[in-house]
Amino acid sequence: MSPLYDVENNEASTLLEVKPAVKKGSFMRTWGPALVAIAGVIAVNGFLLGPTGGNIPELTEKHINSRNLAEERTNAVLDMDFDANADHQLFQSNRGFGSRNLSNNEGGLMEYTRRRHRYLGDYTHVNVADYFSAFGKWSTCVIYFAFWVFLMFPNWFLPIGRPGIAMGGGLSMVVWRFILEKTGHGPWFDAEKVIIMEPLFLLFGLMLTTIYLEKMERGGLFDKLRNSLDDPINWKRSAKIMAMSTIGSAAVMNDSVVLIFSGVVVDLCVKNKVANSLPYLLSLATTANIGSALTMTGNPQNILIVSLAYDEISWLEFASNMVLPTIAATIVNSTMMFVYYGSELFPGSSGFMENWGIMLKGNRTPEMLAQEHAYHAREAAAKEAMGEEEVGGKGWTIWSKLQVAVTLAFLACFACGLDVCVTSICAGAILMVMASYKRQHYDPKPDNTEYDAEGNPLPPKKTYDMDGNEIEPEEEELVTESETTLTEVDYGLLMLFIGQFVLIGSFDDTGLPQDFFAATMGKCVDQMTSVPCVYWFVMIVTILSNVASNVPVCQMLAATFPFATPYDWMQVSFSATIAGNLTMLGSAANMIVAFQAAKVGDRTFTSERHAPFGIPSCLLCLYLGTFLMTLVHFSPECSVRLGDCDE
Repeated sequence: MSPLYDVENNEASTLLEVKPAVKKGSFMRTWGPALVAIAGVIAVNGFLLGPTGGNIPELTEKHINSRNLAEERTNAVLDMDFDANADHQLFQSNRGFGSRNLSNNEGGLMEYTRRRHRYLGDYTHVNVADYFSAFGKWSTCVIYFAFWVFLMFPNWFLPIGRPGIAMGGGLSMVVWRFILEKTGHGPWFDAEKVIIMEPLFLLFGLMLTTIYLEKMERGGLFDKLRNSLDDPINWKRSAKIMAMSTIGSAAVMNDSVVLIFSGVVVDLCVKNKVANSLPYLLSLATTANIGSALTMTGNPQNILIVSLAYDEISWLEFASNMVLPTIAATIVNSTMMFVYYGSELFPGSSGFMENWGIMLKGNRTPEMLAQEHAYHAREAAAKEAMGEEEVGGKGWTIWSKLQVAVTLAFLACFACGLDVCVTSICAGAILMVMASYKRQHYDPKPDNTEYDAEGNPLPPKKTYDMDGNEIEPEEEELVTESETTLTEVDYGLLMLFIGQFVLIGSFDDTGLPQDFFAATMGKCVDQMTSVPCVYWFVMIVTILSNVASNVPVCQMLAATFPFATPYDWMQVSFSATIAGNLTMLGSAANMIVAFQAAKVGDRTFTSERHAPFGIPSCLLCLYLGTFLMTLVHFSPECSVRLGDCDE
């Protein structure tokens, strides 16, 4: 028998407990790939556009015709009569501008265009930048970027946490905007309007659903999914996490996937005595963002894009455009993960070539063999201590089957296009009723019997009134859901998003994101998705998505380019989604991973540790995916509704 594996003496565990000193990487080892990627992006755009933009081609007749048609359509809409009160009621009741396909009696295409124009102009973004003084505009920006830094690096300052920082920033912005209004340095700030309710409803519903999937039954659906991700080999465990995260994010939504599995990944790292959990948390977060690019229900900005696009974009059309870039980005990100964190995922390996031999031929290093032996030793000891049934689970009980049924119905409702907020909250409510019924009628009652020093049960204590009559004990009060499972909803996460919405909404009011976009695009503004301008365009969208968040950026672009083509929106969607991997604040999924991991005691997933891997991975995936989409796409590069498509 190998000396590394001795169940009785547990020598494998002893070997693993002696951890080698972690050697801190040099600056170039840590940040070298990121610096090279940034330099490569600058070089590519400099080569394609020219150092001063001299290589930007002149507008073609098609571009000029599209611009003229857009101006004519806008002027025609502005000349139409409208009822502001009726529009307000329509937008509030539908949370949108109504049907895309209005009949002739309802006004047809022009009425649809008018409603959408009013929605974009009066609901999504109102241009109030001219109402700011220079002092008001720049002071608002200073407050925004100050709290942006606080959110990026919360451990550098007071231990308040990201939810507290975001709420403090939001409230500070509201107070400052009120002062600016009263002193004549800025317009009135409608803080309520900039808080987008749909993501909050969706996040609450997803948290409710996932908590009950986890807590309803030991050994149930949640535990079975968690066990399927476990593996004694590090790189296989990372690969399973990436595969699950990619597929799950495409099927439902990236926020829900990371919300469910962030704690699971940390538990697996603790179970396998992993010294550095960062590669596994990065595997979860980065692939969740990449996988969500595939479908229109993969993330909030995709849903928003499909809702606000001038032309209709079907689920199949969206997925067909994204499948090739998403696959390419997944391969690039996975390869970079195995290369960048090779020492953690392939312990004992001599380098890149040996890693390939390990993956393709099944080779093992002595360190990997020790991990396998220790893993199987723990499993054997656990089975002996608790029994096969406890370790392996009880099979598929009626409650596990009900969980699967609710989950499948939940996904089917998503696929059928039902409201995702209502669907997620209803799924959580159904699981809550099921869990409450199970606890009341099926779970064993808590044993309140008291015992003496020798372990003998004591008779229940009797109480008497003043006259010596025995008082009958009252029936034990039932424990309610509000006292148990509902307390585990991360309300701090909702606070985090509310504070961010207020901060970003006020920053957008200054007009600086829009000015930045217009100034940086230059002559590419009317041909933003044509080669070579498309590579500069996706970089600007990526930067703005990390500074002002991807959902507000998509809203801003919808108002700035109301007649953008479906192909334009495909490029925006891919770049805004992949941008989530650039920095910690680039995606809500990153914040959820950090928040959920910190909740269970793991604080390795930070901004300064995310960026060295996130920056090169994001830029390589972004430019490779953009290149592939320019070659193969199925959405038209013209607007059918606008009428600029060739006959």
